[in-house]
Amino acid sequence: MTKLYVGNLPFTATEESVRALFSQHGTVEKVSLITDRDTGRPRGFGFVEMSNSDAARAMQAINGTELGGRSLKVNEAQDRERSGGNRGGPRRY
Repeated sequence: MTKLYVGNLPFTATEESVRALFSQHGTVEKVSLITDRDTGRPRGFGFVEMSNSDAARAMQAINGTELGGRSLKVNEAQDRERSGGNRGGPRRY
């Protein structure tokens, strides 16, 4: 399974519209669009999970194409460690 990062999404994009776009290139296992934790508004990016071969095909086909007037950026998502809000600084008590 490969997780793809999808950036520069229009704020009007829905999980259904992103799923429909990627499903043209294979089976989509999961779509997650990221929203602002405080306002609930879309942040303009998300993640799509697909099988490895489908993900490679979708990445090549969709990267740089337009959705809602915005040029999409699609690449393989990089795992990052959660900082827990500390950001490596000293703890405050």
